[in-house]
Amino acid sequence: MVSKKEGENDELKVAFGNIRMKGTYDYPDGSHYKGEWSSEGQRDGYGIMKFTDGSQYFGYFRAGLCEGRGVMIFNDNSRYEGDFSQGKFHGCGVFTRCDGMKFEGEFKNGKIQGRGLVTFSDGSHGLPRNEGYFEGNKLLKREKCPDVIQNAGRSADTARNQS
Repeated sequence: MVSKKEGENDELKVAFGNIRMKGTYDYPDGSHYKGEWSSEGQRDGYGIMKFTDGSQYFGYFRAGLCEGRGVMIFNDNSRYEGDFSQGKFHGCGVFTRCDGMKFEGEFKNGKIQGRGLVTFSDGSHGLPRNEGYFEGNKLLKREKCPDVIQNAGRSADTARNQS
């Protein structure tokens, strides 16, 4: 365990026996990272990644990849707020397109897959209601899934409010 005196290198943290450092790095392609690093030189912990196309990620990293809760804002202002695993949307979350249409529900390996709800940009859900089991952008089975929609909203709220 590493201890420190007040004012002594505030950039160090002790986490699970590994020393984490905070810092910034400008990548050769023009992208930029600011946040926590593992002692092995990987993005690890909370950070902000700005990509050359204007997209940004705010959230947690593990072994250099988006992991846990985070917010990805794309260059067209579409956004995903929720769970990530190995750099992909995975778990519960909310994806909102730039036109306001959104999907609240389950994602696997970067794609809509599982139960959820589509809300159109006018606030409607369609007739009949677009709620149920999805794969890709297709509703395969209509069913009520308020628990999943609520979990997706909580994941998005947590991702948005962390920092």
